[in-house]
Amino acid sequence: MPRIVKSWSAVRRTALAGVAVMSALVLVACGGSDSSGGDGDGAGLNRAGTLTVGMNLQFKPEMYLDAAGKPAGYDVDLLNKLAAELGVKLDIQNLDFNGLIPGLQSKKFDLVSVGLSATEERKKVIDFTRAYVPYTSVLAVGQNDTSPATVESYNVKGKVITALQGSTGEQLAKKSFPQAKVTSFSDQNAALLQVATGRAQGTVVEDYILAQYQKSNANQVKKAALPKPLDLSYGAWAVQKGNGTLQTKLDAFLCKVQKDGTLGQLYQKNFEVSEFPVMPEGC
Repeated sequence: MPRIVKSWSAVRRTALAGVAVMSALVLVACGGSDSSGGDGDGAGLNRAGTLTVGMNLQFKPEMYLDAAGKPAGYDVDLLNKLAAELGVKLDIQNLDFNGLIPGLQSKKFDLVSVGLSATEERKKVIDFTRAYVPYTSVLAVGQNDTSPATVESYNVKGKVITALQGSTGEQLAKKSFPQAKVTSFSDQNAALLQVATGRAQGTVVEDYILAQYQKSNANQVKKAALPKPLDLSYGAWAVQKGNGTLQTKLDAFLCKVQKDGTLGQLYQKNFEVSEFPVMPEGC
């Protein structure tokens, strides 16, 4: 039986920040240096010497609690490097997703790190840094699929394309393959299983979710060799509205790690993919 792969995409893109702030489980991540010699006083932080970050540690490999109950994943690795760069201690507060934006507004933490999309609605109440995490949506097909590597070859009446119900992948499937039959499932694993068993010709999925599935279920599905991804979007860090001091420092840090290759290395290590998607220019 294929192993279940839990998807972060549906939560990341469709969940809305509520009004109430949930109680926080405070966790201090490893790797952050102490405040001696740091520039916390001039970094726009709520507490000098401490970088307080709101997260939702439920979504491996981007952010989660490891077997020892400690924060781990791509975001955590990156934040540890940021804390070291600023010379401050990293304090991670693990909250329900709905409490993150209200918590940021009420200055319970300095930034939110959950791969938020910088929507116009969110920009009204919080500010965003440049992108730090890419999300690549691809078409997964059966291992023995020999269809031409074009979108048109799958956008045919009678072919079935699956997706996770309620996700942007479902919307993307309908947009990319309007002639095909798009069938949605409440579980990402079920959508992939339809392709693995030949009951569907493809499924729209994020590349790292596909990589995790392939690791647990060898020789069942593969990425269609399309000339480009079906979609490439990005997540950014969120800071308090008007905190230009911290935003500027974060943007400078992200440009640095993007240029020196650190961002790509952390992404490939945690997401277990062979390629690092193209990031926005502007550094």
